Amino acid sequence: MALQEQTLLQLERSINPTHDIKLFAGRSNPKLAQEIAEYLGTTIGPMLVKNFADGEIYVQVKESVRGDDVFIIQPLCNPVNENLMELLIIIDAFKRASAKTITAVIPYYGYARQDRKTSGREAITAKLVADLLTTAGATRVLAMDLHTGQIQGFFNILVDHIFATSILVNYMKTLNISPDDMVAVSPDTGGVQRTRYFSKELGCSLAIIDKRRDKHNEAIAANVIGDVKDKICVMFDDIIDTAGTICEASKLLMAEGAKEVYVCAVHPVFSGPAVDRIASSPIKECIVTNTIPLDMSKMPSNVKQLSVAPLLGQAISRIHDDESVSSLFGFEKEMSV
Repeated sequence: MALQEQTLLQLERSINPTHDIKLFAGRSNPKLAQEIAEYLGTTIGPMLVKNFADGEIYVQVKESVRGDDVFIIQPLCNPVNENLMELLIIIDAFKRASAKTITAVIPYYGYARQDRKTSGREAITAKLVADLLTTAGATRVLAMDLHTGQIQGFFNILVDHIFATSILVNYMKTLNISPDDMVAVSPDTGGVQRTRYFSKELGCSLAIIDKRRDKHNEAIAANVIGDVKDKICVMFDDIIDTAGTICEASKLLMAEGAKEVYVCAVHPVFSGPAVDRIASSPIKECIVTNTIPLDMSKMPSNVKQLSVAPLLGQAISRIHDDESVSSLFGFEKEMSV
């Protein structure tokens, strides 16, 4: 069976709970870390992480990890500076505890959107974070849906880049929408190749939103390239930040005659007015993953969150057992994102 056709259940394989994966987690997404541990048949290792009165972070590993392969789960989500510093200090603690290898499992890589200079005198923070992780002592990074693939090249250590594509595609397939009634929509020209892959997987047509960004962190959806009239539109993106892009795009699609609008995105940053915007938008369902934790009791009814724990657990297991990760997720190479 082709990997594209496999469900999450089919992705899961028998994992020996006795092998000595040493799994640890920072404080940014403990629920996801627990789900990964349960998938692997293990537990989160004991570690003390606390703040001093002035905000400084203290870390102490509470068991011996000498000569072990250590995996640290810590997405760099809000508060990103606190979570990044915490990850660096945790890595340093394991380096000084003589761990054999230290893999930073980063479901969401903060600062990824500053990956190049678009005007003079700007910082390239995606590269800076890569340097910080390496200097702290990480020997490998496992990341999910980096904003741009070029970020892998910012590291001088091993990087495994995996994708939540199968989760989003499989969920859309469960809705049993006819491909003839569906169109995959890229919210901007930068996401065209990503959306083209979804279009191929779902067997539907493709449309593109012509987006302008006249002000920092403010997008305007100007035109639709493609036929969306009387279609169920599914927008695909990697990050939803303030939700301005997808909400403006959803209004434009409805104005162009779309029947319904779905949104699929991996990383629900949901900063500022994002939740209110989604709640008041014409989006029928906004499907995201749990790379970033959400308090679902505070989310509007049109937000749905899917778990990436099986994918991350599978990748961790393969790295630990010196098995191929690319053979599991290699189909994503068709996407130049």
